[in-house]
Amino acid sequence: MNDWTTFGRVDADGTVYVKTAEGDRVVGSWQAGTPEEGLAHFARRFADLVTEVDLIEARLKSGAADAAHSLSSVKRLRTQLDEAHVVGDIDGLAARLDRLSTLADEKAGEARVAREAARGEAIARKTALVEEAEKIAADATGWKTAGDRLKEILDEWKTIRGVDKKTDGELWKRFAAARDGFTRRRGAHFATLDGQRKQAQTAKEDLVTEAETLSESSEWGPTANRLKELMTEWKAAPRAAKEAEQRLWERFRAAQDAFFTRRSEVFSARDAEFKGNLERKQAILAEIEALDVDADPRQAQNKLRDAQASWHDAGRVPRESQAGLDRRWRAAEERIRVAMDSAWRKTSPQENPLLQQMREQVAEAEQRLARAEAAGDKRRIKEAQQALDSKRQFLALAEQAS
Repeated sequence: MNDWTTFGRVDADGTVYVKTAEGDRVVGSWQAGTPEEGLAHFARRFADLVTEVDLIEARLKSGAADAAHSLSSVKRLRTQLDEAHVVGDIDGLAARLDRLSTLADEKAGEARVAREAARGEAIARKTALVEEAEKIAADATGWKTAGDRLKEILDEWKTIRGVDKKTDGELWKRFAAARDGFTRRRGAHFATLDGQRKQAQTAKEDLVTEAETLSESSEWGPTANRLKELMTEWKAAPRAAKEAEQRLWERFRAAQDAFFTRRSEVFSARDAEFKGNLERKQAILAEIEALDVDADPRQAQNKLRDAQASWHDAGRVPRESQAGLDRRWRAAEERIRVAMDSAWRKTSPQENPLLQQMREQVAEAEQRLARAEAAGDKRRIKEAQQALDSKRQFLALAEQAS
C-alpha cells in the first residue's frame, strides 16, 4: 500500500491539508495527538475509498456487477472526492475514477445491447409459440394430442422472461384467443359427433329390431342371407356411444345366435347319421376322460392311441357340436401328455425304460465287437466299434438330459 500521508500536512494550529494539483485543500483539524497520527487518520479514510474503488473495478471487469449500478457508484465517488476529508493521491484516484466511469459506461452499453438481444429472442420464442397455437386452433383434428401440446406451450411460455409488458400482453391475447378458438372448435366437433352417434344408435336399433324379428323365422335360407346382410349394414354404420353400442351389439348377436342355433338344431334332428356319429364320439371321449391318468399314465397314453382310430372312423358330427368335442378331445390329450411328462420327470435314471433300453443296446454292441475281434474280421471290427461309439454317445447324452 502507498504511504498516503505524503500527500498531506498538518500546520501548527492542527489544520490538516491534502495536496492536489490545484494546491493544498483543508480536509479537517487534528488536536488529539501528533501531526503524524493525524495524517495517518485521514490517510486511512483515503485507503477506505481506494478499497471501495478496487472492489468496483474488480466486479466490473469480472462481469459480476451490474454495469449501470457500477457507473452510478463511480459517479457518486467522483463527485464526493472533491470534498472528501481524506489525505491521499486525490488526483490519481480522480483519474482512475474517470477511467472507470468510461469503462462502466461501455459495459452498461453492452449490457443494454445484450438485454435487447435477449428481449428480441424472448419475443421471437413467444411469437413462435403463439403462431403454433394459432395453427393448432385452425387446423388440428387430433384433439387429445393438440390439447396436450397447448398445455406444453403454456408451460414453456411461463419459462420465458425478458419481454416488455406491452408486447407480452399482446402476445398473450393472441395465445389465449387461439386456445379459446381450439376449445370451441373441439366442443363443436364432439357435439356433432354426439349427434352422429345418436343417429347411428337409431339406425342400429332398427337393425336390432329386424334381427330379433327374424330370429323366430323358419325360412332358413332367405333368413340366413338377410341376417348376413344386416351384419354388413351394421359394420358399415357409424358407431353409437360406447355403452349403447355394446348393449345393441349384444342384442344383435343374441338374435343371430338364436336363429342359427334353431336352424342347427333342426338340421341336426334331420341328420340321423351325424347324430349317431356324435353319440359314438361322445362315448369314446367319455371313456378317455374317465381314465385315471395319474395312476398309470402310460396305459392312458396307449388307450388314447387306440381310441384315435375309432374316433376318426366315427365320422363327422353336427357342426354345432364339433368345436366342443374338439376342445374336450384336446383337453383329454393335454391331460395325458402332462401326466406322462410328470411321470417321466419323476422316473429315476435307473428306472427310466428308455435308458435301460439304450444300455441294453450298448451291451449288445459290445458283444458284437467282441465276436468280431474273436473272428479277426477287420471290417466287422471297424463297423462294430463305430456302432458301439455311437450308442455310447447317445446313452451319455440321454443320461445327462435325465
